[in-house]
Amino acid sequence: MHILGLTGGMGMGKSTVATMLKKAGLPVFDSDETVRRLQADHGPALPAIARLVPDAVQNGRLDRAVLRRAVTGNPGLLRQLERVIHPMVWAARNRFLAHYRRVGTPWVVLDVPLLFETGGQKMCDHVLVVSAPARVQAARVARRRGVPMAEARKLIARQMPDARKRRLADTVIETGVALPETRRQVRCLLKALKQ
Repeated sequence: MHILGLTGGMGMGKSTVATMLKKAGLPVFDSDETVRRLQADHGPALPAIARLVPDAVQNGRLDRAVLRRAVTGNPGLLRQLERVIHPMVWAARNRFLAHYRRVGTPWVVLDVPLLFETGGQKMCDHVLVVSAPARVQAARVARRRGVPMAEARKLIARQMPDARKRRLADTVIETGVALPETRRQVRCLLKALKQ
């Protein structure tokens, strides 16, 4: 079984490309979705989060605004939360990989926004970075988050720069183009992977 690592900054169109890969028949492990499940009402991560930020968990529900405020300006707390969440995500990822290895699937996808930052690329046979021009990315983030462009650019600036991700990639798919062109790029990638 081969592993395709899929990554890219916020607003780059990673979810769109992941959906295209799913429709093409590749199983996709979505780390963001896994985090949402872990943090859902009465989710398995909530007791540990409550120990770190008691006000953020009330009656088995996570108050994301309280958690966000607690983490803002406190990198130490963010690292503590990552030490709680990341192992849970990795365990889910390992179960996903074990399942598809058992059934003999030729390619699976690990959709991980922080693939390079967490060293996840080391377990991948091929790394795909999804990219778009900076103005397109900022507009997407501003629209999705409901924030001004300046705030969107600040959020983006906290991430690994796109240029660095592109240099580390085996393949880059551009999403700042018409959707049919992105689909064409995905088809080309799938053809190359099959060879």
